[in-house]
Amino acid sequence: MGARSAPFHIVPLGGLGEIGLNLLVIEWGDAAIAIDCGVMFPDAQMLGIDLVIPDFAYLRELGERLEAVILTHGHEDHIGAYPYLARELRVPTYGTRFTLALLEEKLREHELAGLPLEEVVAGDTWQVGPFRLEAIHVTHSIVDSVALAISTPAGTILHTGDFKFDQSPVDGRPSDFGRLAKVGNAGVLLLLSDSTNSEVEGFTLSETAVGRSLGEIFRGVTGRIFVATFASHIHRIQEIFDLCEGQGRKVCVVGTSLLTSIELGARLGYLRFSPTTLVPPEGIGELPPSCLAFLTTGSQGEPLSALTRIAMGEHKQIRVEPGDTVILSSRVIPGNESAVNRMINNIARSGGEVLHERIARVHTSGHAYREELRLMLALVRPKYFVPLHGEYRQLAKHVKLAREMGVASERCFLLEDGDRLEVSEEAARRCERVASGRVLVDGKGIGDVGDLVLRDRRHLSADGMVLAVVALNRDTGEIVNGPDLISRGFALEADSRALLEGARAVVLETLAALAPGSRSDGLEVKEELRKAMSRYFRRTLGRRPVILPVIMEL
Repeated sequence: MGARSAPFHIVPLGGLGEIGLNLLVIEWGDAAIAIDCGVMFPDAQMLGIDLVIPDFAYLRELGERLEAVILTHGHEDHIGAYPYLARELRVPTYGTRFTLALLEEKLREHELAGLPLEEVVAGDTWQVGPFRLEAIHVTHSIVDSVALAISTPAGTILHTGDFKFDQSPVDGRPSDFGRLAKVGNAGVLLLLSDSTNSEVEGFTLSETAVGRSLGEIFRGVTGRIFVATFASHIHRIQEIFDLCEGQGRKVCVVGTSLLTSIELGARLGYLRFSPTTLVPPEGIGELPPSCLAFLTTGSQGEPLSALTRIAMGEHKQIRVEPGDTVILSSRVIPGNESAVNRMINNIARSGGEVLHERIARVHTSGHAYREELRLMLALVRPKYFVPLHGEYRQLAKHVKLAREMGVASERCFLLEDGDRLEVSEEAARRCERVASGRVLVDGKGIGDVGDLVLRDRRHLSADGMVLAVVALNRDTGEIVNGPDLISRGFALEADSRALLEGARAVVLETLAALAPGSRSDGLEVKEELRKAMSRYFRRTLGRRPVILPVIMEL
């Protein structure tokens, strides 16, 4: 009997238990690779936060043992955190052509240049330390998406990336079923699979079916058409250009990210349209409504996006007018429902009609439904299974599905960020957890906003703030001026005179109760005023505003 090979380890640092933040480490011996490096967008509780990125502490700990980063595709939740990692660690990074083109744009924004980026094409194989990697084409809602077959001395791992099995994709290139089956026939020790739609039965709608539905809508509209979609959805953008050129409509593109994506797509050969189809915003006034369409960002109701500004009448050149049709050709990301509804209401006030996925076939998911997940399991036939990319309930549903498909219960592992799984042909087991977590990006600050700061921001947003300014004589402690009260977040003005006078009286009473010697201690005075005013507002208003005493010594 031959000697047993050392096991490999997988360590998810993001993407298990949340949507986004995808980052997974695979280790064998002293070598490691990272798969993807994505962001998560902040929820309503993360006030003022721009982005959430994974905690890179474990990658720092790996140091030179981290031999490469491999990117499965170009969505923000898979590449968005890479510039923040690249500031600290510079390792060879592999990705497909469109993925690296999007990444290079991001690196330019971050003023990072000269990074070792290596282009791969679906079908390529290459070696990184002890890892033999193969890129396998899969369909998704962005071009150039790949699954990864990763051969190690301990066995083969198949990482699906984000995928669906679209039998009739726009570019005519379905997922490479043949290669997935061959990898499965050769033996897959571990399958790591996308779980985003593990709760949804059936098959996803084909992208070409969405194109046909959009075509029916376009043919029934005589006025102007607005289509909002994700900037990276090249296939959807191609369908819009095809429909407009077929109807003789000019296309006005509104939104920086869309302009960038279209320029990249056209330059790399993923988008094909006549340059004469495009019209700038300043040229739209010369066209009749039946000859004009707008392609915009803002399908999620983002406050500064093109469509939101258009809907609110704040765009310099474009307004929604009666007779316009607005198509939201994307799904509503959980948490954005209120913003999208506000935008729809504003469009309706302007006389426009809105079509979205709840009432029309204007979008389809890029993530596999349950039948497609079953098909992936049947093609690959793994010995061990770990679900990726999803909230906990979605991961749990995917584990149950894998068991139904014949993967033994003891060989299915429901992991969370920071878990460490050791896998060999003979066994798989959980090991000691590693450092993981979320790092908040606030402007140029990375990681300097933590739970305490967020708690204070939530406190301010919920209860407001009161500033109490008092000038005291440095020698005697007597009041020279004030107290002056300034409030933010709730009314404390002349129409609340009794409340205002009561607050001033509390400040005076508190100062009078202090011993003369204590008035020279600014910290003690501030603390006593803070406690007294907090009690007052809690008693009179039932609220807990942030109290900021300011003591000036004259």
